[in-house]
Amino acid sequence: MAAAGKEAEAQRLLSEADRKVRGAQSFLGGLFGGSSRLEEACECYARAANMFKMAKNWSAAGSAFSRAAQLQLQLQSKHDAASNFVDAGNAFKKADPQEAVNCLLRAIEIYTDMGRFTIAARHHVSIAEIYEAELVDIEKAIAHYEQAADYYKGEESTSSANKCLLKVAAYAAQLEQFPRAIDIYEQVGAVAMDSPLLKYSAKEHFFRAALCHFCVDMLNARLAVQRYEEMFPAFSDSRECKLVKKLLEAHEEQNVDPPRSLPQVKEFDAVSRLDPWLTTALLRIKRTIRGEEEDLR
Repeated sequence: MAAAGKEAEAQRLLSEADRKVRGAQSFLGGLFGGSSRLEEACECYARAANMFKMAKNWSAAGSAFSRAAQLQLQLQSKHDAASNFVDAGNAFKKADPQEAVNCLLRAIEIYTDMGRFTIAARHHVSIAEIYEAELVDIEKAIAHYEQAADYYKGEESTSSANKCLLKVAAYAAQLEQFPRAIDIYEQVGAVAMDSPLLKYSAKEHFFRAALCHFCVDMLNARLAVQRYEEMFPAFSDSRECKLVKKLLEAHEEQNVDPPRSLPQVKEFDAVSRLDPWLTTALLRIKRTIRGEEEDLR
């Protein structure tokens, strides 16, 4: 069936669903099988939504899923309502990101009311990703990652919680909220160093915490590195630790060369390419080493 045919079938199903809703809401319909008519209407809306999806009419698909969800709430079918709000949100992502957020928030409200916090957390992550990529509102993305982390922690899903917290830390540093970023990197690093499976990643978290310290105060950075070495001796021999120490030496000497020109930075970059977060942090530190005060943003 061509896209036009799918659209036509979807519209037919919508009309059928609307008729069933009107019938259920009439006096006689309410007396004789009103709830069964609403259930049939839900099914028609969902089928229409899937037809719209096949025709790639994402906005219409989202609207149809949302109508099904609202009817299911009337029928006290909370789980089905939440599932349809999620389907609506996923469809709207491709056409109307703000409406996608609205639908996912409705689903989250239902899931938390049902005590399904892990599922709610997953949808908070989806909302955070929409704010990152589509709506470009970093503060709101941070808020949803934090809420997801909170729910994951409550359900003992430490690994998932930490993934969310690391996103918060990265954005906090980007917004120059360095103490907030440091707290998270240190907290996640402390958890990682005690885990045989995560131990390798601890040095990365302490490295990023040290760079955040450096952006605030060189002495704090030096003391932090000493503390990380005492907590996690393996950090001492890491390339990350050696790089921070070289940057601290350059600061003491007021070296005017940018950090990328230091041999240790070049070696580090050759082994594992500097990601945008690290590049920004090193540029900020370069200004610190040079004694420049202007804003880097």
